[in-house]
Order: sequence, then C-alpha cells, then structure tokens
Amino acid sequence: MWRLALRISLTLLLLYPLSLALLDGYGLADRAQPADAIVVLGSRVYPGGEPGPSLMRRAEHAAALYAQGLAPLIVCTGGQGDPSVPSEAAVACGLIAAQGVPAATLLLEDQSHSTEENALYTAALLTPRGARRVIVVSDSFHLYRAQLLFRRAGLVPYPSPAGPRLLWVERYFRGTRELAALGWYWGKTALGLPMTDFPERISSARRPLLQWPAETPP
Repeated sequence: MWRLALRISLTLLLLYPLSLALLDGYGLADRAQPADAIVVLGSRVYPGGEPGPSLMRRAEHAAALYAQGLAPLIVCTGGQGDPSVPSEAAVACGLIAAQGVPAATLLLEDQSHSTEENALYTAALLTPRGARRVIVVSDSFHLYRAQLLFRRAGLVPYPSPAGPRLLWVERYFRGTRELAALGWYWGKTALGLPMTDFPERISSARRPLLQWPAETPP
C-alpha cells in the first residue's frame, strides 16, 4: 500500500512542474489575429477606482491591438467586486479611452464576476451581432483556461498575453492557482455542471451592448 502511495506522490510531484511549464508556455504565445472584437478580461480595481497592475497591462495591450487594426471593437469585461468601487469593465474602458481609442469602439460587459461569466456574458452580447471571433486579452497564466471557457461559450478565441513576462515567483503562484481552477473546471465538466454558479443571471445579459461612457440600458 505504501508503495502505491509513494508512486502516486512521485507522479504528482513530477506532473506538477511539467503542468506549470506547459501552462506558462501556452500563455506566452501571442495568437492575436484579425477578429470581430478584442475582449479585455477584468482584474482587480482598488478603492477609489485605482486599477491594479494586471488591469493596466491588459488595457494597454488591448489598445495596442486596436491600433494595429486587428478588430473594430473592444469589449471590456468585469463587474464590481465592491459596490463602492467602479466596475472592472468601466475602469478598463477609461484606461483604453485615455490612450486615444475612440469611445464609439468601447463596449461594456459589467455584470460578470468570474472568467466563466466573462465568457458567457460576452457570448450573449456579441453573438446576436454576428461576432464570434475574439482576441482574448489577459495575463499569460490565465489564457489557457480563458480560451477553453470562451470556446465552450460558442466563441472562437485568439489568446493574446498582456504586458511583460512576469517574474518567475509570481508566475509560480499564479500558475498554481490556475491549475486549481482548471481542476475545478474539468471537475464541473465531468459532472455536467454549468460553468457558472449563477446561471439565472446570464439571461439578463441579452441586452444591447453598453457603449462607453455607460448608457442606461433600455
């Protein structure tokens, strides 16, 4: 019995760094190409509406992709983690607008609270417009899971990593968290569970895209 436990432990010990390396390597490859929209995945916003470094990287990268002419729209995603703080989507749109991107091209998806919901809400908003091909902008460690979720939501994702390569310590900890999230995703898939824990909210996403600055939905 102890030999079996030792073999399992050694196998897991070998698979763990290999999985991290594969996850890291996938995310570092930029697969951006002409698409219908650029989708900026939300990230932390500090009190006072100050964007975290991850959201700043993603917004800057999305603006650069738009400047290359790769897509006519930018969809900023992410809801409010705290009611007193602006939504991640609103802050991202503000950052991108400050870089000279026309306001008419910036669209809000400000209801999601997870990567799963980023994908589902974005699909619900873009599919009625005939838009399916999306450049998904996030940090490198996040992109493998993100493209799985966007593909499952019916979109065609082109992952594109934002900003400079992170230090190995940060990539290690963030990659570990991503491996746990991937395990959760595959577990839910195997059990036939929905991607999001809040499926009743998805139907409310079938409203017109909100243009930046935010408009009141009809």
